[in-house]
Amino acid sequence: MKTALITGANRSIGLETARRLAGKGYFVYLGSRDLSKGKEVVDLLKREGLGTVEAVQIDVSDSESILAAGEIVRQKSGGLDILINNAGISGGFPQTPSQMDTDAIRRVFDTNFFGTIQVIQIFLELLKKSDTPRIVNVTSGLASLTLHSDPTWQYHAFKGAAYGPSKTALNAFTVALAYELRETAFKINAVDPGFTATDFNQHRGTGKVDDAADFIIKYALIGNDGPTGKFFSKDLNEQGDESPW
Repeated sequence: MKTALITGANRSIGLETARRLAGKGYFVYLGSRDLSKGKEVVDLLKREGLGTVEAVQIDVSDSESILAAGEIVRQKSGGLDILINNAGISGGFPQTPSQMDTDAIRRVFDTNFFGTIQVIQIFLELLKKSDTPRIVNVTSGLASLTLHSDPTWQYHAFKGAAYGPSKTALNAFTVALAYELRETAFKINAVDPGFTATDFNQHRGTGKVDDAADFIIKYALIGNDGPTGKFFSKDLNEQGDESPW
């Protein structure tokens, strides 16, 4: 049975992504910062008939937590096929660049950027055991510098000092890692599920959670001839999926 780990999977897009992958026959490690909440979700999924799910405590801003989660997956599965880095924080809004406290900015980067890097590095050896290793770094349209420079872009006014820049940095790391592993079977992409109505944005988003999960899974399950080192966004409409950097 193929395996997947999803961080931040106890609610919203992460939960729906776990539900969809379990439904496709994957054994899913449902990552949750609070293990009790993760177990509650696993119980829910099992009542839905999805038994191939296990809660794993993982706080991406805590090195010991990431190491412990890696050891659990190693002992139980010996490898990993899909890593979906979904966990992230906004840091709160507004994020006025000239005024936002630098410690607050660091907290956002510690989770969205440095934490995600550490998760990747710790799980990389397990992913290398797969014939079809896939990494999806869940990003945001707010990471695109090209779109931020376009006054006609629908989100042009939504600029901030922490959240968007942390995802821009994550996109840059995605490109670098994909290049490093370009001669291997890895497919590593940054995927923006779109402005989705979730707790993350107080349900102000316009998209649906199930559609966002489907978009993430599309790139988690890409074939061996699929893209790597790319940035895809669900919010581009008729322009296609690939987003400008």
